[in-house]
Amino acid sequence: MKNKLFQLLSGHNFTLFAGIGNALKSDDGVGIYISRQIIPRPGWEVLIVESGIEKFVGKINSLAPDLLILLDATDFGREPGFYDLVPLQQVRDYTANTHTVSLSRVGEFFEMETCLLGIQPADVTFGEIITAPVKASADELIEIINNLKI
Repeated sequence: MKNKLFQLLSGHNFTLFAGIGNALKSDDGVGIYISRQIIPRPGWEVLIVESGIEKFVGKINSLAPDLLILLDATDFGREPGFYDLVPLQQVRDYTANTHTVSLSRVGEFFEMETCLLGIQPADVTFGEIITAPVKASADELIEIINNLKI
């Protein structure tokens, strides 16, 4: 993942990370958790949109990043904590059910390259605790992102 992120980020001048999810639905809050831990640096901004990504399309487009990385719980059909970085055009409608519009559909309105950094949740029921495997993966991703030398 480190190399994949490095290659993607090094080709852009301005990257926006957007944390998506519902912090009251256990692992569904992982995108918010990650976004709160990213250390801003020149050329990077972080926006927490929670479960209303469709309400932020105008704001995101007006910020005009070269690259948008959506951070979200994603049902890849894999083991909890599995994560992947995929272009939004390749995302089937397998994001968690807290969005009123699917990410692939909302992605049609973004004017920049958009990717999803998704983590397979274990539990998206009511609760504020992120499960151990999902938190471990999130912490690993936070470390990778914050330590990239670009």
